[in-house]
Amino acid sequence: MIILWIVLGVIGLPLLALGLYFLKAIVQGAMEGWRGADDGSGDDGSEEGADQPYELPAAAAALGMLPPEEQNRDSAAPVPAVLASAVAAAKKGDWQPAADLLDATAAGRDWENRSFHSWWLADTAADEDTWLLAWESARPDDPGAALVRARSTVALAGKIRGSKQAKYTTAEQFAGFRRVMEQSREHHARAAELAVEGDPVPYIGRISTALGLGDPHIEMERIWKEITARDPHHYEAHYMALQYWCAKWRGSEKLARDFAAEAAEKAPPGSLMTVFPLIAHFEHDESETTDADRTPRMRALVDALLADVTAADPAHPRLAEARHLLAYYLCLQDRDEAAVEQFRLVDGYVDALPWRYRGDPAAAYCRMRDLSLGNLDGGGGEGVSG
Repeated sequence: MIILWIVLGVIGLPLLALGLYFLKAIVQGAMEGWRGADDGSGDDGSEEGADQPYELPAAAAALGMLPPEEQNRDSAAPVPAVLASAVAAAKKGDWQPAADLLDATAAGRDWENRSFHSWWLADTAADEDTWLLAWESARPDDPGAALVRARSTVALAGKIRGSKQAKYTTAEQFAGFRRVMEQSREHHARAAELAVEGDPVPYIGRISTALGLGDPHIEMERIWKEITARDPHHYEAHYMALQYWCAKWRGSEKLARDFAAEAAEKAPPGSLMTVFPLIAHFEHDESETTDADRTPRMRALVDALLADVTAADPAHPRLAEARHLLAYYLCLQDRDEAAVEQFRLVDGYVDALPWRYRGDPAAAYCRMRDLSLGNLDGGGGEGVSG
């Protein structure tokens, strides 16, 4: 596969003279090699071909796109200013902006942003919770503070365990992870008791506990009833539940695909629920070519997500995540004009599927983006508008 990338990088424009047929054949071969890699990294965890210097294609530069080293690896899109401000204040010990932010989501019954904002604040508290302790002292029964505490416990458990494979994780790390995850049950129960009417987020957080501790299906079903009674089309809820039902966690490929299909079928336009059949496919497809990504069924799923992102609220906090996966599958399907448009809308940020599963997310993102750009410049795009 490395040879194919070198060929693409070195031959460049002279290859175009050989005709569209050969360009498409080489691009397809490169994509199949990329798709078939188990994790996109070499034995040392680095992206294959990383020793080759990267040169930003002229087509990417013309669209204002960025090279790998300038891609933000911490988020899928720009962090909203109000959230960034609250996080910055919390790091300085000031809890009031965080409290105001979550108060506003409760007052507006904005559950998508409540879950999104609370997780960012929880991750901050997992590193340093002095500001959260001060918030809890000043407002002991504050629903926002209880929610952040519950979610920060899950974040802390993850940091204790670390992100390495089990064989590289110590018994002490596993024990610490389980101990803190057990504590998250109590914290989420308290957050649910204090929650404003209709808030599903404490229960969404409980899915993380169910995942980490291996709760049985009957418990997951109980949690899910609590969530859907409050918000039947919540993005993070569905994302976390789908992870639970995946074969790699507590379910199976069939359970995951069925769950995702049902979510998409029942959802209104703009809810982004049509992303979940694609995520279920991505999580379970172990084929070494792109054939499974190009079937009529997969093209229909991609078309459905194209319509969904078009109908979505531009301020939806998860819209960029859907666009990242959409760009990926459009590229695999040689729908390059539509793919480039999605890449253009998310460029600069790579913490999203599928890139976050790669050894070097930014390099993986830029590689696929540049494939679509090069293919489009060669006249290979379908002309499908994104």
